[in-house]
Amino acid sequence: MDELELVFPTKEYKEKILDFKKEFNGETIHGCGGLDRIEDIDEWLLKIKDDLTKDTPTRVRATLFIAVRKSDQKIVGIIQIRHRLNEHLLLYGGHIGDSVRPSERKKGYATEMIRLALNECKNLGIFKVLMVCYVDNIGSEKSIINNGGVLENIVEDEDGNKIKRFWIDLK
Repeated sequence: MDELELVFPTKEYKEKILDFKKEFNGETIHGCGGLDRIEDIDEWLLKIKDDLTKDTPTRVRATLFIAVRKSDQKIVGIIQIRHRLNEHLLLYGGHIGDSVRPSERKKGYATEMIRLALNECKNLGIFKVLMVCYVDNIGSEKSIINNGGVLENIVEDEDGNKIKRFWIDLK
């Protein structure tokens, strides 16, 4: 696996972000700050910049990064850190959401992205991190466990999906 760096998205990555999004072919992109729903990349860039400071009862401040492979500057994933948990995130979303592009899965990138994001969590003063995944997402579960995730429980969301909830202690 090549070395990754987490980078805040800017206009210079516009074409690479579009390429990343296209590869999902309509599949949900977790932890993307709405990239899978917003067509205009400039609008999305403004939204994720706004997410750094916007904090309401239903929307929490969040920092989003693209995971860029240093060897070729390809975006292999996207990861979002929510600065706090509201009721919904506490049950079903967690502090960190992430996605790895389909062509780069099963290469260890999710584990590395989470490791790097946990360092960012420490910088933000978040020392007890909640991560979640669907019970059938073995790859996601492994990447969480590889970063110290301890299963607390399994819950069912409003659509009947079973979700595993893991805590990672950074102290």
